[in-house]
Amino acid sequence: MSEERVVVEIDGPIAEVRLNRGAKHNGLDRAMFDGIVAAIARLRDEPGVRAIVLYGDGPSFCAGLDFAGFDGDPTSILDRPDGQLANVAQQVSYGWIELPVPVIAAVHGNCFGGGLQIALGADVRFVTPDARLSVMEAKWGLIPDMGITAALPRLVGIDHALELTYTARIISGEEAESLGLCTHVAEDPLAAARTLATEIAERSPDAVRMTKRLYREAWHMAPAEALKLETDLQVQIMGKPNQMAAVVAGMTKQPAEFGEPIV
Repeated sequence: MSEERVVVEIDGPIAEVRLNRGAKHNGLDRAMFDGIVAAIARLRDEPGVRAIVLYGDGPSFCAGLDFAGFDGDPTSILDRPDGQLANVAQQVSYGWIELPVPVIAAVHGNCFGGGLQIALGADVRFVTPDARLSVMEAKWGLIPDMGITAALPRLVGIDHALELTYTARIISGEEAESLGLCTHVAEDPLAAARTLATEIAERSPDAVRMTKRLYREAWHMAPAEALKLETDLQVQIMGKPNQMAAVVAGMTKQPAEFGEPIV
């Protein structure tokens, strides 16, 4: 491997993760899978990080699976490590969902197949108007299997999900926004992602982390369970130093001084 497939750069409370195989449109070979999994593992426990920006180098976010990069055995990414909920292929998408801090994806160029599933694992997606997105697996006689069932149902109705998957058709960033696949269309998605990450990093890390956990766990819960979870999580942060710092900042109109999150 002549280059580092995934680069993590941390500046204060914001981490940036760059898919770093731009000459190959960030195609997913085995080294890229391993690099993304390693980046997620690092950021899970990285102290001080409050938001993550995820983007691709070169002309595309990620053009999907690079079959030539597996030494003839792409099934190796379907192995599930002991004790893990997701296999290696699924971790590069579902891993972003599991992280306790917000993940913001900046998407441009091609975002196909596995690349789209990686982007869907982010909490927020900024996409260029002319980006090209596709659930492309049907073109190769496959089904999407990189965590799409944990991400897509949160965003679109089953009719749109099925139509996009049956046909493998390519849609623009503008159509993706209309369908709910992306959050915002932006001419410069990376700049927009960085601005949002900065704004989030200025909020209480306890409130941000608990919000992500609340929505992740409660989105499809029965009302009784979801309402109880709201209360349980609120009790954990109410009156704690970071919550009080937010109150002081709100009253004084001064920037808050937050400590490390409680979870």
